[in-house]
Amino acid sequence: MTSVIPKGLSEQVRALAGGEVSSRALVERALVRIAGTQGTLNAFRRVRAEAALREADEADRLLAAGRRLPLLGVPIAVKDDTDVAGEPTAFGCCGEFPPKTEDSEVVRRLRAAGAVIVGKTNTPELGQWPFTEGPAFGVTRNPWNPDYTPGGSSGGAAAAVAAGLVPAALGSDGAGSVRIPAAWSHLIGIKPQRGRISTWPYAEAFNGITCNGPLARTVEDAALLLHAATGNRPGDLHQPPPVDVLSAVRRDPGRLRIALSLKPPFTGTHKHLDPVVRAAVLRLAERLAALGHDVVAAEPRYGAGVGLSFLPRAMVGLWEWSANVPDRALLDVRTLTAVRHGRLLGGRPLRLARAAEEPLRRRVGAIFSRGGDRDGNGDGYGFDVVLAPTTATPPLRIGALAELNSWHTDRATIAACPYAWPWNVLGWPAVNVPAGFVGKDGTLPLGAQLLGPANSEPRLISLAAQLEADQRWYERWPAGATAGVLGR
Repeated sequence: MTSVIPKGLSEQVRALAGGEVSSRALVERALVRIAGTQGTLNAFRRVRAEAALREADEADRLLAAGRRLPLLGVPIAVKDDTDVAGEPTAFGCCGEFPPKTEDSEVVRRLRAAGAVIVGKTNTPELGQWPFTEGPAFGVTRNPWNPDYTPGGSSGGAAAAVAAGLVPAALGSDGAGSVRIPAAWSHLIGIKPQRGRISTWPYAEAFNGITCNGPLARTVEDAALLLHAATGNRPGDLHQPPPVDVLSAVRRDPGRLRIALSLKPPFTGTHKHLDPVVRAAVLRLAERLAALGHDVVAAEPRYGAGVGLSFLPRAMVGLWEWSANVPDRALLDVRTLTAVRHGRLLGGRPLRLARAAEEPLRRRVGAIFSRGGDRDGNGDGYGFDVVLAPTTATPPLRIGALAELNSWHTDRATIAACPYAWPWNVLGWPAVNVPAGFVGKDGTLPLGAQLLGPANSEPRLISLAAQLEADQRWYERWPAGATAGVLGR
């Protein structure tokens, strides 16, 4: 067997199938790297060391017997809002949570694909914020620059993948919680179509705005994890038609009409697109044009209704999930404020918010329809993809929002991350792609998102793969990542 451990998810799958490495070696390496960085990066809430090694040994027995599965023997991490049998699901909260007796449906599917779940990654309380800090677990840091956050709420998953602790991880995205940390950690992050990945034991998560999605270093790796995690079970409220994401990685997207959108949706609060983010997105737009695509400045017609539809669904979701917390007195005061708002927004406000979704799809989706341009500034619309910033700013400093009250935290969150959440209301797919680095030492990653209409994951993945082949983002690693020596 080789002494060189492959780093990527697809590379590890191929090496395992070819007998070049064992699952035990891969899992042992992951566990050593997790332990070695837990005091600095702090990516994991739970580590399943003994269980993961037993599962690795079983994977090696299956491999030796000639068995082949999509992820057989590969170490994977999941976010701590995802049930894993035998482990608590604390979702970033303090308190003693009981171990779960069953896997969530997505973990069941990952196991069926052969994955070894090495642990559960950190997330802020109930996934509310674009930073991963809290009294339950401390501070999760960005492997590119530990003075900054990797983002949130799937920040632990992003830090683990960016640092090379695991080749890929599953996060969740309710307002950009996969795409934001992907942007701030130099990763591919896919928010799939609502229902593409089951959220069971919940028929839907956070009233339909939250879905699970992969974080990985390459488009191929993200697509492979998405493929393995995809699927539904009886009781899921959303069951979209199947799509082929694996072959999309190597398929030419063709010449596409791409709308360049820099204007954030209306929120009634102050927002400003940082010039360095604007410049990074424009550079990607130029590369897409150089690759043969027709890139035109045009804005989706969000209107005020998107925000009004999002807020009740998010707040009621927080209130509902808070019922799982053993001691609510241990929650952050900002969480308690959101939970109180959620209790008030149930019933009629929530029903109105849900009823607004289909009109919003028609309004925003007009940008993908020929003849949908009412303002006359998008050349009749009919775009295939929207290119937009993923965030309005570079990564935030650790602690930047820690001492703010609820109102100021919400304002600061919206100011930094105003671009991602509308696609959660619509339920449509989106892909974050790396967009370069800024900062005095060039260690602050930026991202841009490719947005599509319903069930357009294959097109977005094909376009992201084409751009990746041009930009070769995956060649750059955080300092010390390849040696496993990350920290301050």
